[in-house]
Amino acid sequence: MNRKWWHDKVAYQIYPKSFYDSNGDGIGDIPGIISKLDYLANLGVDILWLSPCYQSPLADQGYDISDYYNIDSRFGTMEDMEQLIAEASKRNMYILMDLVVNHCSDEHEWFQKACEDPEGKYGKYFYLMDKKEGKFPTNWRSYFGGPAWDDLPGTDKQYLHVFHKKQPDLNWENPEVREEIYKNINWWLDKGLGGFRIDAIINIKKALPFHDYEPDRSDNLCSMNVMLQEAKGIGAFLREMRDRTFKKYDAFAVGEVFNEKPEEIPEFIGDDGYFSSMFDFNEAIFGSSEKGWYDAMPITPDDYKKCCFDAQAKVGDIGFLSNIIENHDEPRGVSRYIPDGDCCIESKKMLAALNFMLRGLPFIYQGQELGMENVPITSINEVDDISTHDEYRVALEAGISPDEALKVVSKYSRDNARTPMQWTDEANAGFTTGTPWLKVNPNYTSINAAMQMKDEDSVYSFYKKLIALRKNPIYKETIVYGTLEPVWAEQHNLMAYYRKGEQTLLVVGNYQRGAQEIKLPTSYKKVLLNNYHDMAEENGTVRLYGYQVLVLEMCM
Repeated sequence: MNRKWWHDKVAYQIYPKSFYDSNGDGIGDIPGIISKLDYLANLGVDILWLSPCYQSPLADQGYDISDYYNIDSRFGTMEDMEQLIAEASKRNMYILMDLVVNHCSDEHEWFQKACEDPEGKYGKYFYLMDKKEGKFPTNWRSYFGGPAWDDLPGTDKQYLHVFHKKQPDLNWENPEVREEIYKNINWWLDKGLGGFRIDAIINIKKALPFHDYEPDRSDNLCSMNVMLQEAKGIGAFLREMRDRTFKKYDAFAVGEVFNEKPEEIPEFIGDDGYFSSMFDFNEAIFGSSEKGWYDAMPITPDDYKKCCFDAQAKVGDIGFLSNIIENHDEPRGVSRYIPDGDCCIESKKMLAALNFMLRGLPFIYQGQELGMENVPITSINEVDDISTHDEYRVALEAGISPDEALKVVSKYSRDNARTPMQWTDEANAGFTTGTPWLKVNPNYTSINAAMQMKDEDSVYSFYKKLIALRKNPIYKETIVYGTLEPVWAEQHNLMAYYRKGEQTLLVVGNYQRGAQEIKLPTSYKKVLLNNYHDMAEENGTVRLYGYQVLVLEMCM
């Protein structure tokens, strides 16, 4: 593998709307991010990925962009963004922005012009089809529910939107569209961005010609995934984008990639891949159902272990995965991957270490370093997220009671990750002096950054130790580039693996409340990390406490 500047870095995702509000309007902003750069530097992160802060009507919280060249006034100004890039650079940090180019907003100038003249230049920027009475062009279901087609205002045509109806899909088959996209990417890279996180990119290639598929629900529609499985030729688009943009700047690009086939891994993240890295979603998609969230199967500790190891085996040394516990599209990881009732400081630290020590680039989502948890939801009226509202409706239509439907969507809602960052135990968790745009998790009085930064035994302090270990010059080569070998893979509720390079490190986590034992194959030199104050070991047998995690340097 060709070594790259980003391989030894630690990344941190910021959801600007919920990170820190500098002006009291209840919405997080770029000046707020600038004011917290020292907090992030102190934690030890190097790469900051910002979820969208471009001009947008926020129908899908900024993933519907109406102007790719402007910052939304709710988040600040272009001068603020330029200052953020400059201030981050002073701290040896790189800024990533979200690249959202499968679709734009219906308020974008291109779409407005397509409505005015669907047969003209801008009509070809989108997928437009003649309207037929009582029938959509295809029976594809939008990711947010309902048909993926809607009427083009003022015309006798319909347009494709695989996400929200205010997010019309851009026609990547049109070279003029691609040119506009590359021009914008390079414009931002010229400003000093370190790169991009690339949103929903698999969707840019549709199966042509358009046609129906077998319905999979009572709405007579089919999942978008069925069409994507048939789509061929996305590589030509991604290769062209790489060569025209990222490659010229040695920029970091991480793809949100679903549905990739194992044989395509080298094409995506190999030495000459489309992207620098792509996220591992094995754990996040486990147990999902085409029927909806109400039919999802919960993940067990053994499932989590298998998902992680399968992803690692699939990629091997081809390239680098970006490893996540949570992000803006998922619930809080500690509420999802730790068994019900077992969420505690020890289990949160265990989950952190098991994920962080995997081979690949670790991504921390804001608040993850504090062990932030899912927010209690008592009514669907409290929910902002459009996908949660759709899944609630789907559950009700499937015959699930309102109480049970609310319980289901509460578990998976994207609002869980979008509640304001918990900075202090003061009003609104110190996020804003105004009224927060989304309610604060009431547990902020016990889970917040101010308290944890003073506590050597906090989740925050443990993340700081994890980052310091990854950057330790003695162990960095092994942790960044060493191989990963599972061990005791069949042992119930135990996740353990070696990282082998210049040293042999053993990472082992007892993924349950009860104690269990392991027999070390060789003696160990040093305990590098332990979420307890002691380690019960006698004659090579280690008795692991509930949710204990250890990182040991082994004798070779």
